[in-house]
Amino acid sequence: MLKIDGLHVHYGLSHVIQGISLEAKAGEVVGIFGRNGVGKTTLMKAVAGWVQPSGGGIALDGQSFGGLTPDRICRHGVGFVPEDRRIFPGLSVEENLKLGLMQRLDRSRASDRAAVQGIYDRFPRLAERRRQTGTTLSGGEQQMLAMARVMIGAPRLVLIDEPSEGLAPMIVADIFAIISEMKAAGMIVLLVEQNLSGALAVSDRFYAIERGAVILAGRAREENARQQLMKAIAV
Repeated sequence: MLKIDGLHVHYGLSHVIQGISLEAKAGEVVGIFGRNGVGKTTLMKAVAGWVQPSGGGIALDGQSFGGLTPDRICRHGVGFVPEDRRIFPGLSVEENLKLGLMQRLDRSRASDRAAVQGIYDRFPRLAERRRQTGTTLSGGEQQMLAMARVMIGAPRLVLIDEPSEGLAPMIVADIFAIISEMKAAGMIVLLVEQNLSGALAVSDRFYAIERGAVILAGRAREENARQQLMKAIAV
C-alpha cells in the first residue's frame, strides 16, 4: 500500500501542497484530478523525490521514503513517467529501455535479456525501432517508450503524469490499455490525466485537488461520485 499522510511542499514562499493525504493499494489505479496549476504534478514529483516535501510522510508497504533522493526512491520500487517523458537524447530505444533495468535489485544477463524481450513482445513498434535514437520517435512512440522503460523495472508503484496529452485517439487507447495491464500485474498506479472519461474508465478511485489540498474523494465507477467530480473541477 502507498500511504501519503499530511504532505506539504513549498516552492520558496509558495505553499503548493497543503496537507494532502491519500492511499492506494496494489492492483489499484487511483486518479488525481484537478484544474491546471493546483499541485497535481508537484504531488507526483514529491513522491518520486524530484522535489523535497516540507512536511508529512510518504510510505510504501510501511517503508517511509519521503525526502529520499530519486535514485533511492526508485530502488524502493517507484517508477515515474513524467509529463515530458524524459527520453534520453543520443541514446537508442534499447539503451533507454535498459536504463529501466537499473531499478531491478536481482539482476543477471539472462534476466535482463528476458525482460527486454518481454517488452519487445508487448511493444512491437519499439522492437522495430530498437536501434533508432529515442528522441526521433513520434510523440506516441516516445510515450510508449517512457512507460515501457518503467515497466521493465517491475516497480511496485508507478506515477504517470498526463500520458495522453497531445496524442492521437488511437494511441491514447493504447496508453490506457497499458495502464490497465499495470493494474492487472498488481502494481499501484497514481494517474494524473486531463482526459477524464479515459482516466475514470481505468481508475478504481479518485482524488480531486484544489489549491494543493484534497477537496473530494470517491469511487470512479459510481455515477454520483463522477458527477461530483465534474462539478468540483469545472472551470
